[in-house]
Amino acid sequence: MSIDPLTPDSTGNTGDAAVPAGTGASRPRVAVLFGGRSSEHAVSCVTAAGVLDAIDRTKYDVVPVGITRSGQWTLVSADPGAWSLRSESLPEVAPGLESVVLSAEEAGSELVAHAEGTLPRSLGRVDVVFPVLHGPFGEDGTLQGMLEMADIRYVGAGVLASAVGMDKHYMKVVFEAAGLTVGPYEVITDRQWQKDPAACLERAGKLQFPLFVKPARAGSSMGITRVSDPSGLSAAVEAARLHDPKVVVEAGITGREIEVAVLQGRGTDDPRTSHPGEIAVQNGGHEWYDFEAKYVDGAAAELSCPADLPAAVSERVRELAAVAFDAVGAEGLSRVDFFYTPGGDLIINEINTMPGFTPVSMYPQMWAKSGLQYTELIDELISLALERQTGLR
Repeated sequence: MSIDPLTPDSTGNTGDAAVPAGTGASRPRVAVLFGGRSSEHAVSCVTAAGVLDAIDRTKYDVVPVGITRSGQWTLVSADPGAWSLRSESLPEVAPGLESVVLSAEEAGSELVAHAEGTLPRSLGRVDVVFPVLHGPFGEDGTLQGMLEMADIRYVGAGVLASAVGMDKHYMKVVFEAAGLTVGPYEVITDRQWQKDPAACLERAGKLQFPLFVKPARAGSSMGITRVSDPSGLSAAVEAARLHDPKVVVEAGITGREIEVAVLQGRGTDDPRTSHPGEIAVQNGGHEWYDFEAKYVDGAAAELSCPADLPAAVSERVRELAAVAFDAVGAEGLSRVDFFYTPGGDLIINEINTMPGFTPVSMYPQMWAKSGLQYTELIDELISLALERQTGLR
């Protein structure tokens, strides 16, 4: 089924242009899915702005679908400017008059729009979903499971890899099992905190300060607090619990922050790795690489890629990044972060199976420095998703 591109009206909503126009061969149809229910809603919108601006419209028909904070799926504006980071406010998907659902049919998957008091209308097929959601209910395997059930191809990691990559606790367990070195940490579950918070604080307080207190299943530095002494630990745990009832407390590690972008290989090929990159926070009120430094203060951080590392260390960190990618069973893309200590150790910090993906985010920048530009990277990720079958693999 051939579909006319969705054209937003003056209000930013998509209208009757979404109705199927006829039949015949057409380009692959990509639903860019963003927003979502997590605290990283705005970050997802900003990522979508980058993808909508750069995706090759001569190769793909693009359908932008936003998810509101309450969970409604709705057709939204395809204008990247509507979702960019604006100084006066953060972008947000607003509720729409029509809701959109993905329907699995024998002939393929399609989008269906419906509104109260009207008959559902088909918006045509979807060949692949490009989910640029961050955090719970998007990056953690929940969405991936729904797409698998609907038999729809999608960009990025599958159910298990997404879930493990989202949970900083189980991520570390998997990394240790794969022989990777992780830093000292403690986990505080909701039950443990409610039952005996003093015991939790005592256990976490035995780690070497400064500590980083994090929601176990959040990203974009949401809810993370740097704690320099025991007096601030309880408040930091409570701040993290606003985002996730399970909290991870990590010992501060002295070392350089080195990142590697990983891209799935074609067919049976090994994962591909970028040149290592290094983040240097230029202070300006930022003690570490927090949300403001990542997304708001453009002068707060600088990426050095390739990072100034001995050749053997550069090669080794790329090898370890591929090990981490395979350890969680990742597909599509991931960014793997390490600490390189003064003693020469490489300690893995985390894997992010849906890393920041704006043109200025570290993942696309590292690939650009490695010879793969943003539009080409988007094309490669869609191609990998179209190659891959849904279901067990």
